[in-house]
Amino acid sequence: MNRQRILVAVLALTAIAIVAALILRPRFTRAETLTGYIEGEPLYLAAPVAGTVKAMHVVRGQAVKAGQPLFVVDPAQPRALAEQAAADVAAAQAQAQDARKGQRPVELAIYEANIAAAEAAAREANANLRRVETLARQGIYAQARLDDARAAAQAANAQVRAARRQRDAATLGAREDQVRAVDARVRQAQAGLSGASARLADVAPAAPADARVEEVFFQQGEWAPANQPVLSLLPDARVKVRFFVPQETLAAYRPGRTVRFTCDGCPGDLTATIAYVSPRPEFTPPVIYSRDARDRLVYLVEARPSTRLNPGQPVDVEPLR
Repeated sequence: MNRQRILVAVLALTAIAIVAALILRPRFTRAETLTGYIEGEPLYLAAPVAGTVKAMHVVRGQAVKAGQPLFVVDPAQPRALAEQAAADVAAAQAQAQDARKGQRPVELAIYEANIAAAEAAAREANANLRRVETLARQGIYAQARLDDARAAAQAANAQVRAARRQRDAATLGAREDQVRAVDARVRQAQAGLSGASARLADVAPAAPADARVEEVFFQQGEWAPANQPVLSLLPDARVKVRFFVPQETLAAYRPGRTVRFTCDGCPGDLTATIAYVSPRPEFTPPVIYSRDARDRLVYLVEARPSTRLNPGQPVDVEPLR
């Protein structure tokens, strides 16, 4: 009887030891592979103005190249603004050209006529001054008469100088301030045209990079609100492998290093370049919980794969040594 009890106790202790070894072994052994998954960061493209979707050039799941047209929202409003801005530029440029021409012949003729009239009046005043001076010396005219004649001559000469300055002020050299003002107006109008042209381009965007159409939210003929995504793209460069490494091997994972990984149904010899290593530890996310990874303190690593993969797909990463 005692032998049976001892045998049962030994078997029970052996079973407990085996179960404990199976439970604790993953915590003290290094995993042969690191579990992760594929994640994508989509781009959401919208128009800055509300309008009807006039054209949809792509469908869901389609691969597009950089620069390929995607959709067109009613361009009537931004096109009208662009045309108005172009007219403003043309008007400003015409004003700038006109300012650089100086005064027209008719205007110059008026200035010359004014100068001629002032010179004639000055000649008459100066001649009268010479006569009065002669008669004043002979005692025929009083000193007051001479002073009046001298003042009239000075006033006539001043009128000539004023007429000439007025003519000179109408020449191009004296209109530099006006030229600078119209040049500034041209630049202002051109800036408005650039903004209107950019807004016109925004209602008909093109793919910013090679990508895949992930979702189309509005079809041709539907009304799209302003700044509401019309479709989403998943660029090839924004697809990445996310996996988690234990603390004791973190030093082996640095940006720029290459890791190998596998996934179900994928071609062999897949590689990815590490782009980011998290500076903070975390517990293994539930999405990749397993008996081997459960409750392990790990660091997130992101790597850019060398081939296109589907987001959400689980992968096994070969650990770096």
